[in-house]
Amino acid sequence: MAKKIRVGILGATGYAAAELMRILLRHPGTEVTALGALPEECGPLKDIYPEFTGRLDLDVRPHDAESLAKACDLVFCALPHAVSFKYVPGLLDAGLKVIDFSADYRLKRPGVYQEWYKVKPDEANLAHAVYGLPELYRDQIPGARLIANPGCYPTGVILGLAPLVNKGLIRPDQIIVSSASGTSGAGRAVKRNFLFCEVNEGFAAYAPAGHRHQPEMEEQLSRIGRVDVRLHFQPHLAPMDRGILSTMFAWPTRDLAGDELLKLYHSFYAKEPFVVVRDAPPSTKHVVGTNYVQVCPLVAQGKVVVVSAIDNLTKGAAGQAVQNMNLVCGFDETTALL
Repeated sequence: MAKKIRVGILGATGYAAAELMRILLRHPGTEVTALGALPEECGPLKDIYPEFTGRLDLDVRPHDAESLAKACDLVFCALPHAVSFKYVPGLLDAGLKVIDFSADYRLKRPGVYQEWYKVKPDEANLAHAVYGLPELYRDQIPGARLIANPGCYPTGVILGLAPLVNKGLIRPDQIIVSSASGTSGAGRAVKRNFLFCEVNEGFAAYAPAGHRHQPEMEEQLSRIGRVDVRLHFQPHLAPMDRGILSTMFAWPTRDLAGDELLKLYHSFYAKEPFVVVRDAPPSTKHVVGTNYVQVCPLVAQGKVVVVSAIDNLTKGAAGQAVQNMNLVCGFDETTALL
């Protein structure tokens, strides 16, 4: 049997990290050898997530690049934005490969990152980071040392709109995106507006002045379409644990028929193992616990409407990270994800 890849996880106390552990425990080519977190969050994993008792008997320890370098070959960094880049350079200098869950290495223009996240980025390593959306950048991911795992909202939106902007079939300055996410997307920290009594049986819009995932969507869609894409993005909080449903509205550059759109999407994603093109809008229930994105393109009242559904913790975070790891390390892309 080939030697297993030794894997570490920083930010191991969060929801995305827990989902990552569930996936890695069934991966035949990896072994989780180290878990890290901020000092105040450390302790036995079984006390933080009792479900891992007897399955992953490790302690969550304070972040330490030197110790990780001895114990790991690759590290998943599931730390918050503007925290991750404090640790990633040390991990890279120690010779580790890194898959980063934060936005710290997603935006290629440093000024845009600083505008939205209010701190200066790690420009030296940003230049070498690969945006980890395999459906679009599969050829660049194998062998990369730093992968910027895409955001959850951007994953569903970019894959939903990519065929249209790539073929120039919609106006790049007239796109509206409305998305709804489960509460796990906000993380595990205790916040009043995410308490059960605040969220249950409610549905709310937030960040109406602009959400920081918007520039990520615009940057990637602009690259795909080779044109400056501008969109309006409105997120919502839905009373469910996990899942994201995105509805995208766009104005076509010529008359389009529904059958033509379906044919385009089937062709564009024909070889993608985790993209399902449907002729009816999907539900988040269709994708919960999976690494799939389901996409439905339609023509309605002269406009193009695309609906996509993903699980924010799998295809929107941990599952996509493992998909990237599989490509980086030479495993079959679908390993542990089907």
